[in-house]
Amino acid sequence: MYIDQNPYNLGNVYKMHDNCSHCGLHYKIEPSFFYGAMYVSYGLGVALSIAAFIVAFVFMGTSLVTSFYIIIAALVLPMPLIMRISRNIWINIFVHYRKDWKTLKT
Repeated sequence: MYIDQNPYNLGNVYKMHDNCSHCGLHYKIEPSFFYGAMYVSYGLGVALSIAAFIVAFVFMGTSLVTSFYIIIAALVLPMPLIMRISRNIWINIFVHYRKDWKTLKT
C-alpha cells in the first residue's frame, strides 16, 4: 500500500501507490478520503494512552508525572505506525475484500 515500507522514514510516511498491486484497487477513492483516518488515529491514540497509563501507574507504581512522560513516549514513538494503521483501518471500513475479484468485470 505504501511506497516506502519503513514507516519511520518520515519524509515518505504518507506516500502511497496509486493502485493496489494485487487487485488494482484505486486507493484515493475521492479527494481527501483519508482525512477520516484522523478519527481512527485519535481512537487508537486514546486507547494507547489509557493502556500506557494503566501499565505505568497501576502495575509499575510510578508517580503521575512519570506516568505522564510514559504516555507521551508511548504516543510519540509509534506515531508513524499509528498513522499508517489508521489509514488501513479507514479504507477497510469502506472497501471490503472479495474472493471473486478476479472474475469481476472492470
